[in-house]
Order: sequence, then C-alpha cells, then structure tokens
Amino acid sequence: MNKSLAVRLAALALLAATIAGCALLREARIPKEWEPLLEEIRAFERRIGFQGSEAFLEFSEEDGGYPFCGRVSRLYLPYSYEDPAIRWLDAATEQECRAHADGADVYFGRVEALGEVGAAVTSEMLGVPLHRFLYLVLHEDCHEQFGLPYGIEEALCNLIAYEGMAAFGKERFGSVTRENLTIQRYAKVESDRTRAIMALYEQLAGHYARYERKEISTDALLQARARVLSRAERALRWKRGSLNNVGMANEMTYSRHYPFLESVFDALGRDLARTVAFFKRVDAMKPSQFEVMKKHGIKADHGVDFIRAYEAAIVETIEQVLAENK
Repeated sequence: MNKSLAVRLAALALLAATIAGCALLREARIPKEWEPLLEEIRAFERRIGFQGSEAFLEFSEEDGGYPFCGRVSRLYLPYSYEDPAIRWLDAATEQECRAHADGADVYFGRVEALGEVGAAVTSEMLGVPLHRFLYLVLHEDCHEQFGLPYGIEEALCNLIAYEGMAAFGKERFGSVTRENLTIQRYAKVESDRTRAIMALYEQLAGHYARYERKEISTDALLQARARVLSRAERALRWKRGSLNNVGMANEMTYSRHYPFLESVFDALGRDLARTVAFFKRVDAMKPSQFEVMKKHGIKADHGVDFIRAYEAAIVETIEQVLAENK
C-alpha cells in the first residue's frame, strides 16, 4: 500500500473511532435522497471558495471501506502519523494486523471513504450519521484545495470542516432542529477536545523523554504510559484498552497546530471564505521542501526532523501573510 495513502486512511479511521464514542444527541440520519444534500454541501463549499472535487461524484454498490494496519514500538512515541517509526502494513483483517504485533502497538481499522483518491459514495458511507457524512465531505474536499504538509493541513481541514458544518447545519436545517443541534454539538465537542489531546500527549512525551535520558526504567515507562493512556481513553471517549501510541500520534497530528490555526481564523473575523482565500495564499507562498531541507541541513524529505522543520516553516509563512493583512 502507498504510504501516504495508508497514513491518510489511518487518520480518518482512527478519528472515526473517537466519533463513535461521542455522547451526542440522538443521531440524525442521512436522508434517503442523499444526492440533493450532497449538492447543497458542494454549493456551500463553492460559496466559501472551494474548487471542484473529483470525490463522491457517483454511487458505487461495491463494498466500500479501506482497511489499514499501523505498528510501532511501545517504547517510542511517534511525532505524528507521518513519523516513519510507524510501519503501515497490508492487512485485510484485524487478526492479520494483530499477527504483526510481537509486543508492539498495532491498530487496525477501516474508513468509509477517502476523498483524495476520487472515491465514490458507497452504502457504507451512507450508513453513517448525518454529522459524520458532513464531516467526511467537508474535510476530504478541503484536502483537495491545498498542498500543505499534513501536520498543518489535517488541523486546517478539521477547523474548516467543523466551522463549515456549524454554518451549513444552521443554514440548511434551522436553529432548533434535531439535525442542527446534533451537528452543532459535534462540531463544538470535537473542536474543544484538541486541548485535552495536546495536554495528554505532552504528559506522555514527558515520560518518554525521561526514559530516553535513562532517568526511568522500561517498566516504569510502561506503567506511566498505561496511566496516561487510561486517562486519555476516558477524556477522548475511546473504548477502554483501545488507545496506544499509534492512536496518540494520530490524534496529535490533528491537534498540534489547531489552536494556532483557530487563532488565525479569529483574526480573519471568523469568516470561512476569507480563511480559505488566506490559506490558498499561504499555500502559494510556502517554501519548497528543498528550501527547508537546505536551510536546516536536512538530507532527506522524511523523518521527524524534516516533518518538524517543514511544519515550522509553514507556521512562519502563515504569520508573515497574517502580518501583511493587518
């Protein structure tokens, strides 16, 4: 499996695992005649500056879903889902995935759709709650608008998806309807939880830093890790015993830059169209990967050093463009 595809599958599927546990109002369902709803979402997207998407243009009766399997050592906390320490394996079932564990963390899942591969709408996608459908379309269509590093783009597309869902839900369904109230609550809960994710990840990272400095033993690390993961499962509404380092790395990919990007959204008057246009300008002005590598003396366009440096370069570009807007 292509690595970039694998990590995007993992990201969506792991996020879906958290969505399944959210305590929402009674879930609103996708209407039987879903095509008009999709066209309304796409019309909304055009109003905020999205270009056309090649995804979800047709219906397929074939079984949908994309399986993924990620594996990483319990003694290493990945920076993000792009961290090369995570191995993305071909596994069609959870049993096949777990066969690769051998004492390591593994996580298996399936995702309903992936916009960047021009996926069709499937019966599996139509079986999700209304808020999940809105999220999938807005988030995946967002990815087709930008060419930013995933560590920035995942958080940005979540921000645009959550704010877009909230605006669309109120506009389409009315303020006090079950559909709108469910959408609004979901968007707010998912936006707010990024702070909890960041705090929990930093707690975990602190224990791993002490382990790397040989200040604590392997047993002490694993005990401390278990305590943090248990708190994280409760806070993030993961099933007990399901969260591990693959999940934490994925969660942090969506969360690390979210508060900063949200502050930019605020500075732009919380205007979605203005925000989309702003980040298209950032995308056009961003340094190339080669420029980042040359500046920092990095030899390859992968690895945590490069991922961190490239994300930092985008943050600098955002700050520059924002300063020019004032």
